[in-house]
Amino acid sequence: MKNFKRHLITAALPYANGPVHIGHMAGVYLPSDIFVRFLRAQKKEVIFVCGSDEHGVPITIRAMKENVSPQQIVDKYHQIIKESMLGMGISFDIYSRTSNPVHHDTAAAFFKKLYDDGAFTEKISEQYFDEKANTFLADRYIIGTCPVCGNENAYGDQCEKCGSSLSPEQLINPRSALSDSIPVKRSTKHWYLQLQQYEDWLKTWILEDHKEWKPNVYGQCKSWLDNGLQSRAMTRDSNWGVKVPLPDAEGKVLYVWFDAPIGYISATKELTDQWKDYWQREDTRLIHFIGKDNIVFHCIIFPAMLKAHGSYIFPENVPANEFLNIEGQKVSTSRNWAVWVNEYLEDFPGCEDVLRYVLCANAPETKDNDFTWKDFQERNNGELVNIFGNFVNRTMVLMHKLCHGKVPVFHNDIMDEKDQQLIRDIHSTKTNVEYNIEHFKFREALFEVMDLARKANKYMQEKEPWMLAKKINEDPALQKSIDNCIHLCLQLTANLAIFINPFLPFTAKKLLHQLKIVERVLDWENAGSLKLLSVGYSLRPPELLFRKIEDEEIEKQILKLKQGQINMENQVNQPEEKNETQPLKPTIQFDDFSKIDLRIGVILEAEKVEKADKLLKLVIDLGSETRTIVSGIALHFTPEEIIGKQVVVVANLAPRKMRGIESNGMILMAEDVHGKLFFVGPDSSLPPGSKVS
Repeated sequence: MKNFKRHLITAALPYANGPVHIGHMAGVYLPSDIFVRFLRAQKKEVIFVCGSDEHGVPITIRAMKENVSPQQIVDKYHQIIKESMLGMGISFDIYSRTSNPVHHDTAAAFFKKLYDDGAFTEKISEQYFDEKANTFLADRYIIGTCPVCGNENAYGDQCEKCGSSLSPEQLINPRSALSDSIPVKRSTKHWYLQLQQYEDWLKTWILEDHKEWKPNVYGQCKSWLDNGLQSRAMTRDSNWGVKVPLPDAEGKVLYVWFDAPIGYISATKELTDQWKDYWQREDTRLIHFIGKDNIVFHCIIFPAMLKAHGSYIFPENVPANEFLNIEGQKVSTSRNWAVWVNEYLEDFPGCEDVLRYVLCANAPETKDNDFTWKDFQERNNGELVNIFGNFVNRTMVLMHKLCHGKVPVFHNDIMDEKDQQLIRDIHSTKTNVEYNIEHFKFREALFEVMDLARKANKYMQEKEPWMLAKKINEDPALQKSIDNCIHLCLQLTANLAIFINPFLPFTAKKLLHQLKIVERVLDWENAGSLKLLSVGYSLRPPELLFRKIEDEEIEKQILKLKQGQINMENQVNQPEEKNETQPLKPTIQFDDFSKIDLRIGVILEAEKVEKADKLLKLVIDLGSETRTIVSGIALHFTPEEIIGKQVVVVANLAPRKMRGIESNGMILMAEDVHGKLFFVGPDSSLPPGSKVS
């Protein structure tokens, strides 16, 4: 392998039209984070870049559905995604966004360079046009009857019901998703990248020079190249995106798959002034982590763009994973069949590493795999709790009980074969983990770490230091055997912290805390050492690394998953929006209502509540006083947009603690049939503290 001076690792940019789900995490973000953490532990020069993909049709469709602007959509979901990544310990050096000015400038300049060099051809084609909305329609803006299954709401590129790939021309009775009118064909001009000009180079670069790529990546690339490449439009008719930097390109933006991968470059620019070292020097190793649906864009189109530009390096590897199904079904955001990461973090606080473990242990590295909540529970309770956590806890308990809470001495003169075998196991684990991570086999690498914990449990069970302690009055020499067992188990525990760190970083830090050792011990050069803990060193009392997950928690998640799908199907099948109201609550008496004190308030401050995606902490002026109120509106409003907003406050509600914050009151909100929230307030400005009656 070539000796690279630096590493540039990218993770596919998630669309900012919704939260990220565990399929995204298993396919892209967890494996890339494991790899980066391993490189950092090896003291390699590495940067890890990602960001929200904030252009393209899915953004504008979501904005249309929610009746807000595309900018409001990307602002909302960028923040949710960013916090989900942080909550799961995904250690990006930068998490940027393609709506940033630096990205627009970089992408536009990239396009202009290719245009000036003659890389594009101009073509005029017939495309669907909505005369009522006065705009050309992207494929996703065209709805009609699927010719395969008869679904009346199929999109112009795919039927969500039967999964068939379609083109707008195949739809029966096509109509515009914008106005519901019948579209017409009109001529439009676009700029096409002549991919066929790079076909011979791509065949050499991929099929001959990169035979080591994963079979799914290599095979898909070969299939595309064998079938021959065609020119592909790199622009679209839209007002949302990076504007085409040409004088005759009014209403044209860059195709999102031309725009998005340049986001890796612009994010690096944003991160460091030395960005050219990472993108334009041959001693940099560039690796793209993606899902299998993005292979053609990262292995064919983006490299062709880079080749046409002439100033950039090419990816050394593109380790793409397959898909993760959930409870036997394909993940579907349109059917709400997904486990959303932000909701998991709320439902299982402190269990970030449990999800990291399960997703890695069951990673779809070579084929589609299935996530089930029962398997999640069994892996946590049976492997993390009973194997890994059990060994560490027994070691710490016995050290305090049998060795006065200190690291005992190791007596070489009585070392036996079991001791020697455990030492060999520690060393072989380092070798095996290293090999597997370097070859993108993260599931096997994690198995090696867990297998070492299994062997450690077996070693302790065979040594039985607790039984030796019962005989020590009769034979004081047995203390040496106890010391050796506990000493090796403690050194192995410290090694487990190093081995597990790329996979379960929160757990590694807990181990460092218990063992009272500093973070630099996690450097890979220390792996396999039997001198990580000094003899006579006092250690902290044991703390459980993992908790047992109960049946009730799992049943709740399964029900939540199914109910979410039912709710989405009911919403999709609703023929048209109806102004329905919720059933009235039971009748109350006037005296009951008169107890409620409603006041006009003004929001002075607003901020997100840590690790709670749905909650905002508000400081509200009630005239005579200010109140702190925690409100579950964070998915509907950003803190910045509600400062100065007049609201109606239930001022005499008993205080209640939420996420450790005392909430003194409640703000009144209205909710439409789709669950969207609206503020309830006066038509005209009233002084804070004004009574509502």
